[in-house]
Amino acid sequence: MNRRTLLTLTGGLPFITAAYAQTPKPFRRNRPSDAGWPSDGQWQVLNDKVGGKLVRVRSPLADCGPKSYACEALFKSLKNPYSIRDSVALTQTTGWANAWASSPSVWAVAARNAADVAAAVDFARQHRLRLAVKGGGHSYQGTSNSADSLLVWTREMDKVELHDAFVPQGCAVAPQPAVSLGAGTIWQQAYATVTTAGRYVQGGGCLTVGTAGLVQSGGFGSLSKRYGLAAAGLLEAEVVTADGKIVIANACTNPDLFWGLKGGGGGSLGVVTRLTLRTRELPTSIGGVFATVKARSDGAFRRLAQRFVAFYRETLFDPSWGEQARFRPDNALELSMVFNGLDQAQATSAWKPFFDWVAASPADFELAAPPVIIAVPAQVFWDPAFLKQNAGPLIMSDDRPGAPQQNVFWRGNLDEAGWFLHAYQSTWMPASLLAPEREGELVDTLVGASRHWSMTLHFNKGLAGAPADEIAAARDTATNPAAVGAFALAISAAAGPPAVAGIAGHEPDLARAAASAMKVGAAMGEMRKLVPEPGSYVSESNYFEANWQRAFWGANYARLRAVKDKVDPEGLFFVHHGVGSEDWSPDGFTRLA
Repeated sequence: MNRRTLLTLTGGLPFITAAYAQTPKPFRRNRPSDAGWPSDGQWQVLNDKVGGKLVRVRSPLADCGPKSYACEALFKSLKNPYSIRDSVALTQTTGWANAWASSPSVWAVAARNAADVAAAVDFARQHRLRLAVKGGGHSYQGTSNSADSLLVWTREMDKVELHDAFVPQGCAVAPQPAVSLGAGTIWQQAYATVTTAGRYVQGGGCLTVGTAGLVQSGGFGSLSKRYGLAAAGLLEAEVVTADGKIVIANACTNPDLFWGLKGGGGGSLGVVTRLTLRTRELPTSIGGVFATVKARSDGAFRRLAQRFVAFYRETLFDPSWGEQARFRPDNALELSMVFNGLDQAQATSAWKPFFDWVAASPADFELAAPPVIIAVPAQVFWDPAFLKQNAGPLIMSDDRPGAPQQNVFWRGNLDEAGWFLHAYQSTWMPASLLAPEREGELVDTLVGASRHWSMTLHFNKGLAGAPADEIAAARDTATNPAAVGAFALAISAAAGPPAVAGIAGHEPDLARAAASAMKVGAAMGEMRKLVPEPGSYVSESNYFEANWQRAFWGANYARLRAVKDKVDPEGLFFVHHGVGSEDWSPDGFTRLA
């Protein structure tokens, strides 16, 4: 290098250095190993602000060791959703293969009110901490936990209050019956309170799911074909925003935030501390139809699928019927349907043509599980005492010594307690597929998908066939508009028992998970051939969804992103594939350039 070149380069160094100095460093949240992590004294200040409700989190899994009795007892308790609910360190899903593993926060605020939540939000913002929020803890995507974080835990905020004449703050509208639910309530609490009082509130099917998270994700329940989305019934929410303020959001006050909370996904726009939902007239009765029909050949299975699709279109495609039909690889059709407003005789009469058709061909079909059709008064359908006495094998109870008597859950949700996911995918199925001229196409696709893995149609998670006013209300939410025109949400999933890496005897079977994931992907690939632009329900979707903004929210995403930029411009609230998460590293710690 000659002298002229050297002088030229060194002469430019001040400008290069200045330009580099002006390049902003990526914003990074603090971890416990960082100098910016709060000192013990600063944590004590937060503890004082929240009245001693700051908890140093320690996972009970830390006690696991070789041949540990305590560890075996713990893993047994992971099949009890109420036991998981009462632990600050655990989540209802233990992880997802090659995606995430349940990891406890370092500290948690066991919030009792909105002021406690606001103190935690302020502290996280001031100290650049990763913030996590857990209510029910049922997130399949792992959004209710994060390692190296401060957790807002709303378990104790479980007040339920009925209103005879509720008017949202700042609104000049007619009063209406409603119920206010603390962010820590679960649907069993909500249903038991509202329905025993002779009213109905639209919520989720699983009784231990948190109310706040479900509403923010849209919210489908067993009766959604009649009562629509849980989010569409939201009248008002109390929310702690990223600036630490406690605000009211309804159609008249903070309307943009209110709209975003109705289906925009939990954990992205703020921390909901209380929500008020409209209540409805309670149907006279609620019941179920359960059966499994086994075909003796592949050809017979196709005929069975075709007969069921036609039967659904002709008899069940209305507000009275919801829940599931599963098409299995072993040529079985598994039925778990729920109805409302019909008595047992009416439900039996409705299904008689289908079961008569099955019985007429014993060479082709057998009833692997004979039909069970039951109906009960709706006012006792969620009453724990009634369920324990009368529901028999359909219900399970919290088996811990001294557990509250109201702690019950559906046996059908037992597999989900503590499960370790291998794969989970969904897509909405347009109602146009039910047209007679497309029947063969739909049937071939269902059968083809079931050659790879089980495929389940959740009829109550598609709103086509619901009353017109519920359709209109759903359109006024952030939920993907594809749900409105769908007759069902198709779901294919695979999972194993509770699993944690590094704990002998309870480690995830990753080879099995990979094989199952391939089969689920192949099955859902068949279904999506029928859907020009697949949409997916944000709460029940693929962790690895590539085009998640479009899949989860469709044309609503642009408006949701605008709301996010308005109420949380610095991105304090982060969840995997949540609104605005594209600005951050996958773990939510580093803002991308």
